Amino acid sequence: MPLNDPSRRRFLRGLGALIALPAFERTLAESARAAAATGAVTGGSPLRLAFIYTPNGAIMNHWTPQGTGSDFTLPEILSPLGQVKSRIQVISGLKHDKGKANGDGGGDHARAVASFLTATQARKTAGNDIRLGISIDQLAASQLGAETPLPSLELGCDQAVKAGNCDSGYSCAYQFNFSWKNETMPLPPEHDPRLVFEKLFGSVSEDPAHRQRRLVQRRSVLDFVLEDANALQSSLGYHDKQKLEEYLTGVREAEAKIQRSEKFSATFDGGRRPEGIPGDYTEHIRLMYDMMVLAFQSDSTRVATFLVAHDGSNRTFPQLGVPDNHHGISHHRKDPEKLAKLVKVGKYYMEQFAYFVGKMAATREADGSSLLDHSALVFGGGMSDPDAHSHEDLPIILAGGGNGTLHPGRHVVTNQPVPMANLYLSLLDRAGVKAERFGDSTGRFEQI
Repeated sequence: MPLNDPSRRRFLRGLGALIALPAFERTLAESARAAAATGAVTGGSPLRLAFIYTPNGAIMNHWTPQGTGSDFTLPEILSPLGQVKSRIQVISGLKHDKGKANGDGGGDHARAVASFLTATQARKTAGNDIRLGISIDQLAASQLGAETPLPSLELGCDQAVKAGNCDSGYSCAYQFNFSWKNETMPLPPEHDPRLVFEKLFGSVSEDPAHRQRRLVQRRSVLDFVLEDANALQSSLGYHDKQKLEEYLTGVREAEAKIQRSEKFSATFDGGRRPEGIPGDYTEHIRLMYDMMVLAFQSDSTRVATFLVAHDGSNRTFPQLGVPDNHHGISHHRKDPEKLAKLVKVGKYYMEQFAYFVGKMAATREADGSSLLDHSALVFGGGMSDPDAHSHEDLPIILAGGGNGTLHPGRHVVTNQPVPMANLYLSLLDRAGVKAERFGDSTGRFEQI
């Protein structure tokens, strides 16, 4: 019986909580014995897919590494990845032709987000007749989602906008939504960590009044599964006990961060309903990354997207010495001061991604390898030079081992521009998802 067969999935259950558990060494052994008895082939750890977007392009001469293959040097923007250099691939030469105007005029920021996961030209409209295409995460989720409690997880740090004119006649639905279920249905990213946490660990059968009391009293969901957790602990070996303790500690730490944010919000928000959104942007981003780690670790989902910020974002970064809005200075016209500020912002976003990659690398699986070994994480944006609104030679990083099918620790340079969709097809192959074509693909990208 496969390791990740839903019938063998274990949960901690309690009033107000349903906590999916990671696989344990015991589970591996049970699966191997069952397979030996039936002649079946055991399943290995599943491949997790994540797609992460940062806005407003990049200053490419501070992004692109010197050297190719395994002999490369990280430039300024990528320098935060130094500790995980051997776990990533920087890919130069990928493009999104559907991010270009192609006769539709202005609107590159909307098209950058819209095309990034769909490789499809967005219908130019600010009305209700939006049309795009299924995104790669949802194509994967359509085949992998039946094996997990959540088919996919959509995260963001900005509140989703579903309508209105956002960019040169393009609906806000294109610019504020990253994942698309089908041609006309965007899946809004959730930006409140509390709601994400409840989706992952709250019981759907919990009485609403009980949930409200639990939140008001700041009770942990772990309080309600202690009996089940203690019973499970008694049946586990030493390493599995450690793994369970580390996992539950991660759940509690994430919940505590959310509760601190809610307490702050309750104090300064004029008595309105507290939200789990931290006031500090860095904490918000990292908390969302924490949610992804927990979701993958517990096999609650195998597919996730994170729109860190929508393209055209006007966020400021005074803590970096950048009080200017990001989109405004992205039209840099080679102004040295603006370029220097953009490098700082790019490096900042890379520091947060490095945090995520490091945490994935430190999270152990039942077979002793890391969660990162069993993942493929795509990080990047839909534009390179923001001043030119270029959709060629995109800033793309692929992190993880892909269950042994990826070869990280390299700078991969294509001989000619290659559609981003080709990379997506190759990742689908590694996840066991069948697809002959996707978007504007012209084949597979097997250099990874």
